[in-house]
Amino acid sequence: MVGSDYIDIVTKTVKRAYNGQAETLAHVASLLAHTVESKRNVFVFGCSHAGIIAEEVFYRTGGLAVINPIFFPAMMLNTRPITMTSSLERVTGIGKIILDKNNVKEGDLLIIHSVSGRNSVPVEMAAEAKARGVNVVCITNVAYSSSVTSRHPSGKRLFEVCDTVIDNMGEPGDACVTVDGLPEKIGPTSTVVGAALINAIVIDAVNVMIADGTVPPVLMSANLDGGDEHNEKIFEEYRDNIFYM
Repeated sequence: MVGSDYIDIVTKTVKRAYNGQAETLAHVASLLAHTVESKRNVFVFGCSHAGIIAEEVFYRTGGLAVINPIFFPAMMLNTRPITMTSSLERVTGIGKIILDKNNVKEGDLLIIHSVSGRNSVPVEMAAEAKARGVNVVCITNVAYSSSVTSRHPSGKRLFEVCDTVIDNMGEPGDACVTVDGLPEKIGPTSTVVGAALINAIVIDAVNVMIADGTVPPVLMSANLDGGDEHNEKIFEEYRDNIFYM
C-alpha cells in the first residue's frame, strides 16, 4: 500500500461513520444547538492526540464560539516526557479533578474523545459528568474498545458510560495501512475522522439553530475585514458561556 491507499481508506471511513450514524449525529447536533440556545455550556475533552479534536473546534473560523476545550497540561502533546501522558491517563481520580475545575454543570454538554476508551481519565470524567446531569457524548472506536479491557476500577469502557456514542469506525489500534516488510500498521485514522464528524455536527447544529430562529454564534476569520468586530459582539453576548478568553 502507498499514501493514496491511506487517502482512500480515510475517505471511506469518514463516509461509513457519517452515513452509518446519521440518526445519532443528528441527535448530537440537535443537543448541541439546544444547549447553546438555552445558554448552557459546551465542552470538549481528550487526552494526548485525542485532544486534537478539542483544539479543532474551539476559537475556530467558521466554528461556534461557545465550544470550550478542556486542556489539562500534563495530558497535552507539549508535555515532556511525552510518555507521561500515557501514564497519567491511567490514574484514577484525575478525571474527577479536571471535571471539578472546569465549570461543567448540570444541563451542559460534554464531548469526550478517546479512541481506545479504556483509560481511567476519560471513563471517570464521563461517569462523573453523567451522574451530575451533564449530557455526555463520546467519540470512540467501538471495535477497538470492545477488544481491550478497561483500566478504570469499574471495569467499564468509555462507550459503556456515556449517554450517546459516536463510533469512528476505525481499526483496532487506529492505524490502517499495511506495508510489505513492516509488521506494524501505519496511518492512524482517528484524528481525520473525528475532526470530520465533529465539524459535521457543528454544521448541522447551526442549521438547527437557524430553523429555530436563533442567530448562531459563528466566528469569522479575524483576517477578514469586519471579522474582529463580528467576533467581539459574539464574545460579549456569550461571555458567560466562553471560558477560554
